[in-house]
Amino acid sequence: MFVHFGVNTFTDREWGDGTESPSIFAPSRLDPRQWARVARAAGFRAMILTAKHHDGFCLWPTATTTHAVTASPWHAGTGDVVREFVDACRAEQLRPGLYLSPWDRNHPVYGDSPRYNDVYISQLTELLTRYGPLAEVWFDGANGEGPNGRRQQYDWPRVWAAVKRLQPDAVVFSDAGPDVRWCGNERGVAGDPNWSTVDPSRVPAPGVSGPGVIDALQHGDPGGSVWRPSEADTSIRPGWFYHPAEDDRVKTTDQLVNLYLRSVGRNSKLLLNVPPTPDGVIHEVDAARLLGMHGRLQALFSTDLAGGSRQVSPDGRVWEADLTAPSPLGFVRLSEDIARGQAVSRYAVSGSDGATWFELSRGTTIGYARIDRLDNARAVRKLRVSIEDAVAPPGPIDISAYAPS
Repeated sequence: MFVHFGVNTFTDREWGDGTESPSIFAPSRLDPRQWARVARAAGFRAMILTAKHHDGFCLWPTATTTHAVTASPWHAGTGDVVREFVDACRAEQLRPGLYLSPWDRNHPVYGDSPRYNDVYISQLTELLTRYGPLAEVWFDGANGEGPNGRRQQYDWPRVWAAVKRLQPDAVVFSDAGPDVRWCGNERGVAGDPNWSTVDPSRVPAPGVSGPGVIDALQHGDPGGSVWRPSEADTSIRPGWFYHPAEDDRVKTTDQLVNLYLRSVGRNSKLLLNVPPTPDGVIHEVDAARLLGMHGRLQALFSTDLAGGSRQVSPDGRVWEADLTAPSPLGFVRLSEDIARGQAVSRYAVSGSDGATWFELSRGTTIGYARIDRLDNARAVRKLRVSIEDAVAPPGPIDISAYAPS
């Protein structure tokens, strides 16, 4: 779960311009533990907080700027949102992560590249050394004109090296990874096909644009030299920050389930943004939709009707599974053993009623998870997955089957 929270929450804007007074940051009942309880109850495993967005307002006490919680009336300037956030995550057994915007519309040296790069590394160092182990450190390529009228040149190799040195177990996200990549859109929809391998030369740095970049982010590369799976991000609301006018525009349970199928079900990870209100809590509508999504997913996928898979061809290109009982099917989930890599580039799923075989679905890549929604009214006794094309000898294919919704 992504959590966008900051001065924009109080100005009702999406992008602040850096001129906001810290005095507006005054949540009346900030409760990151409530965020974490909602996330945990809804089945999330990690949360990422916007420690600083493009407006430059820092949610932790920092030595790098006065544009921070230390200049706000919240807790008389002694508060630390990042501390409360990571403590809440750990209390609810969630993995904490942090986003530090590289674009800073407030800091006076932004655009003086060497000086601002030093400031940014100092901010990053504070975040990576004060709050214990982090699961993910999130970057984007946001870049605009600074207060001095100049455009910043980011030192990404230095940034990534700092994370690897200070948080060696953290996953680093950006357009260019180096560990996980953006999926190429903010709709939460992974590409099809979706390879976890990429050619790093096609997206060499965050924020790079040009022919083929979005295609590379969406689909990866079957011949790619590095393993950089995709993360699909979107918001539960039209905006990323909370806006009262959007209380009746929160994604429905059906929409959230469809997001899951088009992200997790396409060999990606879903990063769903849920923005707290100015009070500092997740809105009851958002919480209800999250719990509705979790309940629906549990109902859909709690009972696997397949009894495991077995290889039926010597080359590993045909796998079958017996169902516990003849049944119409609503979903089939396939999975490769990604410890061996990702091989399948085209497959077909067939069902048998005991007398004849008939096609249920077909697709491209599988990876760690591929979920096909089926339109099948016939009772199925056996499932067969045929690997029609692969970039390497395919390994075991795990087959799960589920009843219609």
